[in-house]
Amino acid sequence: MKVLVTVKRVIDYNVKVRIKPDNSDVDLSNTKMAINPFCEIAVEEAIRLKEKAAVSEVVVVSVGDQTCQEQIRTALALGADRGILIETENPPASLAVAKLIKAVVEEEKPDLVILGKQSIDTDNNQTGQMLAALLDWPQGTFASELNIENNKATVTREVDGGLLTESLNLPAVITSDLRLNIPRYVSLPNIMKAKRKPIDSKTPESLGVEITSTNKMIKVESPAVRESGVKVESVDELVKKLKEEAKVLA
Repeated sequence: MKVLVTVKRVIDYNVKVRIKPDNSDVDLSNTKMAINPFCEIAVEEAIRLKEKAAVSEVVVVSVGDQTCQEQIRTALALGADRGILIETENPPASLAVAKLIKAVVEEEKPDLVILGKQSIDTDNNQTGQMLAALLDWPQGTFASELNIENNKATVTREVDGGLLTESLNLPAVITSDLRLNIPRYVSLPNIMKAKRKPIDSKTPESLGVEITSTNKMIKVESPAVRESGVKVESVDELVKKLKEEAKVLA
């Protein structure tokens, strides 16, 4: 059984995001980059399935420029077997990414695809669902627990009302939530081993996918600075401030 896992290169979650002076985009110069945390959870889950002998091969795929090889190597050091980089100059939109991954799925023919539920940079939470729709595969989103047995995936999902457990026939698409697992630390020996693992490069043209985006970024701004709160002496004073100052009550 083969598992395909996607990883995205994002700003490390510990780094404070800076905006370019002209507000055209986020400033990435001299910024530490890392695997998107939800993607790292997806990689960890695929490796755990391999350690349980439920999976025989874990393939990692990323979309972006050559620098994305760093995140693929990290995934290989975690325990993935090989990597695929789909080279693009600019980050494609979610639908384009889903189409690119679909093309790789058709070539690799995995039994399971695991993605992070969303990336911490754009927060779209779209690619996994779009991929499942394009492939016409069953999907289990926001997975907090995953078990594979008898060619079925049992997925416990975090939903508004609590937890929902579903059984999916394979092949299927799964998106990982925060509580699915805690990724392991990468050891130095595994980092050295990862350097010898293969990374195959592809292009959208070689996959027959058009990635021209219809989206246009207009402006990027830092969040507004929040003013400090005030204490009130009574409910009447609170209602008065909400009416006259905040103007959120009629």
